[in-house]
Amino acid sequence: MSVLNHSKKENRKRRLPLYPALILTIILTQIPFVVTLIISTFHWNIMYPKETKFAWFENFKTVVMDDRMRAALKNSITLTFGVVFFSTALGLLLAILLDRKFHGRGIVRTLLITPFLITPVASALMWKHIMFNPMYGILDGFATQIYRLFGGEGVIAWDFVSQHPLVAIAVPMIWQWTPFMMLIILAGLQSQSPDILEAAAVDGANSKQIFIRMTFPHLRQYIQLAVVLGTIYIVQSMDFVFTITQGGPGTDSTIIPYQIYLTMFRKYEYGEAAAAGVIVIILTIILSNFALRLTQDLLESEK
Repeated sequence: MSVLNHSKKENRKRRLPLYPALILTIILTQIPFVVTLIISTFHWNIMYPKETKFAWFENFKTVVMDDRMRAALKNSITLTFGVVFFSTALGLLLAILLDRKFHGRGIVRTLLITPFLITPVASALMWKHIMFNPMYGILDGFATQIYRLFGGEGVIAWDFVSQHPLVAIAVPMIWQWTPFMMLIILAGLQSQSPDILEAAAVDGANSKQIFIRMTFPHLRQYIQLAVVLGTIYIVQSMDFVFTITQGGPGTDSTIIPYQIYLTMFRKYEYGEAAAAGVIVIILTIILSNFALRLTQDLLESEK
């Protein structure tokens, strides 16, 4: 009995340094969520404070029945899966490239990481004005040169942002998030024992067989981590939408976080904004779990 009590005391001592971090985490995450949940049950417009009243779940009903919010939900899911899929695929290819030894690898790695170090608003402004601008953007300039190369005359002024707003948001997001995926997958590649790979090569396995049978299964947990973290961050991001399209034209590129911003700071409906925020949290949990299971099924089918 004394041995058991001593063991419990030792376990408490080991956990003791973790308590401050746990308390801080609860203060910073759980308490604000509870407050948001409470606010979501009130009709609360800052312009009419005297009309604030308890509304149960009416705000959630209003949010779900709103056409703009439903369009934002659809766009959020499409944008999240598109950005996560392409950034993960490109990150895998770049990680395989950087895992090889070649002259100037350090410089190439630094250049590939750079997009992730740029703030999202700066990235969005760069893509909006330098790449997508119909008057002086690189995209239209390149298309004009190709057009003239084949005998055409005049200038191509293709307003890519207005015609394909969701793609105009997805492309710079993929550009910025690919280095994040690449770093996680590269860590997985470099954690693989070279002795095992050399033994497989000695036994007669070629590079393709080694990658499919050994390297790819080893990367499963790293790809899953990249997909889950990417999904959690991207579904909540609104910098590119706010900077490039502001949700337009119409509702073609609006997403839930941007709709929450409009509800909060344009309509001043705090209760509806809080309800939409709770929906974003639920959506994040659902999407991240779905992405995790989908990735797990896909990777297990490759075994």
